[in-house]
Amino acid sequence: MKKIIYIVIGCACSMLVNGQKYEFLTAPKFNDADLSKEKSLLDENSPAEILYKSVYFFIDGTNGELHKKYFYRIKIYDKDKAEDWLNLEIPLYTSNNNNRESLGKFKAFTYNLENGVATPVKVEKSSQYKSKESKNVTVTKFAFPNVKNGSVLEYQYEIVSPFLYSIPQFLIETDTPSLYTEYALDAPLNISYNINYTGALLPKYRDVKEKSSYGSQYKIYRFGFENVKGFKTEKFVRNDRNNRTKISAELHSTNFRELKLYSSSWDQISKRLYEDEDFGGELKRTKLAKENMPAGVSEMKTDLEKANAIFSYVQKNFIWNKDRGIYTDEGIKKLIETKVGNGAEINLFLVMLLREAGIKADPMIISTVANGLINLTSPNVSNMNFVLVSMEIGGKLHIYDATSKQSSLDELPLKDWNQYGVVVNKDKAVLIQMTNTKVSNTFLTVDAKINDDGSISGGYSDKDTGAFAMFVKDEYDENPEKYKKQYKENFSIDFTGIDSKVLESGAFESTMKFSSTNLIDKIGKKIIINPMLFLSKNSNEFDQTDERKYMIDFGAPTTKIKKVVLEIPEGYVIEEMPKNKKIVTEDKEIEYSYIIENKGNKLEVISTTKINSADYPKDYYPAFKQIWGVASKCENQVISLVKKS
Repeated sequence: MKKIIYIVIGCACSMLVNGQKYEFLTAPKFNDADLSKEKSLLDENSPAEILYKSVYFFIDGTNGELHKKYFYRIKIYDKDKAEDWLNLEIPLYTSNNNNRESLGKFKAFTYNLENGVATPVKVEKSSQYKSKESKNVTVTKFAFPNVKNGSVLEYQYEIVSPFLYSIPQFLIETDTPSLYTEYALDAPLNISYNINYTGALLPKYRDVKEKSSYGSQYKIYRFGFENVKGFKTEKFVRNDRNNRTKISAELHSTNFRELKLYSSSWDQISKRLYEDEDFGGELKRTKLAKENMPAGVSEMKTDLEKANAIFSYVQKNFIWNKDRGIYTDEGIKKLIETKVGNGAEINLFLVMLLREAGIKADPMIISTVANGLINLTSPNVSNMNFVLVSMEIGGKLHIYDATSKQSSLDELPLKDWNQYGVVVNKDKAVLIQMTNTKVSNTFLTVDAKINDDGSISGGYSDKDTGAFAMFVKDEYDENPEKYKKQYKENFSIDFTGIDSKVLESGAFESTMKFSSTNLIDKIGKKIIINPMLFLSKNSNEFDQTDERKYMIDFGAPTTKIKKVVLEIPEGYVIEEMPKNKKIVTEDKEIEYSYIIENKGNKLEVISTTKINSADYPKDYYPAFKQIWGVASKCENQVISLVKKS
């Protein structure tokens, strides 16, 4: 089952009066002048501005409940570009044993200036609706009414929670500028948290101390920020949340009669995982592995053959239900019966089978890219949200992920590659640096001809391999129609007969037909055309003018090949051919080539981009910018076809 620690504290601190209100960092009074503001002084182009945002986490010492209080006041300058603020979603968690969060005090208003007077419109409870997002999460949703350019939105609510294990991470830097932002946490001294503060911004106001509150001793944390500009995103960063200033609190220990540690060392975390019935308890069920070992494995000669056969069996016969987490939910016995399970069930079962075959295998726990980087200085299981399989053969570590139908040995989905993983066994844990060295290829191929009516028609193929293929397949599965529609939107070409599928090799390919009258210009007896057709690089993706701040992250080494074969109409000759070009960095990490040839009545052009590593320090940005600039110039060359007289 999914793990959220539920802590009930006894009747200590009885001097606390129920219902006593905690006056915390009082929000500024509503200012009518805010309704007249026409633009943000922090960023005049921002469609919205946070006038005030506050989050306050308070742990009630009498009953162990966590109170999460939020207060936001938002100025809307352009409602069409500020859609994220016009709707609010409040997720509430329910554990498998029916402990649940509840939505407490709630109020929200839209303020508008009507005839010079600030007029509020209340968000009524009747406008709210609940949506069951998953087995454990229900989301309360509502939209602000009567929002106009110039409106001010205000909302505050409280969530009462029995789950103290990990207090929600709070972003100081968001895309929206903020005049004032504050974070506060009050915890009884017998409940200790690690406060993780990351990012470049320093608080203007900071107060961390012990204080007597409600007849008990509390540790309080206060961080206040003024005039925080909107976070500037950079291209080729897979999760920019890692770079934003943020604060999180993770449960370190509790001390009720005896000290209990939750965050200590990876070795201790590994030990606790193996003691847990939904992790180590499942791995002990070796009979399930014996009874379900694929036929023929014992006769195979090498451990690698055995491992790949076992992996293939699990990969092909069991379906991932998209649930993450490091604990089993229904259990491995249920997985075997239904053929469907969460990520932990599938990959822990693979560990069991490998061990049964005599192969040294252990679970590897990770934080996926979307979940953020793990905290190396404060080991905590709440950082982790996925299980992979590590395997040692011939003294070399290999990794499997059987949840993906296109994965293979050391070939993992992009979501898995997030710098570090922790291999856990009964005795110890080992922190592993994960580096994706497997190349993912993209092949874009056009076979076309120029027709007598001035149009160009032909076939187009878009094929990805490796981690890119897995990523694209996930996009396709999420919304096939939206995936197919993107071709027309990206290229402004009329594509028909789009067929997308996984090939036997594991590559994902989309093939289609196309026709266009917008790719050539006819001037008298001349035809002017870019031989790259719609595959030409129209802009330099490395166009950042400000100094690069963060790493350049592609997720995988990559080779991208664009090939166009174009049939020239009868009676036409090429007036002048573009020049071939090749550019490569001194360390041979980045390479680009453009080769064009005339082969009889056909013109063939191939552009190749090679990037030899998954990511690069920010110092490489000028090199990428230069090479991408060269590529853009090459791929925007045109040629003239002249009709022979």
